[in-house]
Amino acid sequence: MKAYYAILLITTVVLTGCTEVLPRQRGALALPQMALTPDPLEFGFRQHTAFSKEAAGGGYGGGGGGCGCN
Repeated sequence: MKAYYAILLITTVVLTGCTEVLPRQRGALALPQMALTPDPLEFGFRQHTAFSKEAAGGGYGGGGGGCGCN
């Protein structure tokens, strides 16, 4: 019976942490520290260095519509 109450308590605690976040609230809740690339300028420099060393580029969007006129 103690296991039942433990599971019930854990379920209650977990479900009370769930809430709906409106799209207009997401900007206020997003912290800059949580960004995948906190410094966009440094990220650009690192990508440029990687492309120069590998003699390859792309993979992050850009060019071409499939018509062969790139």
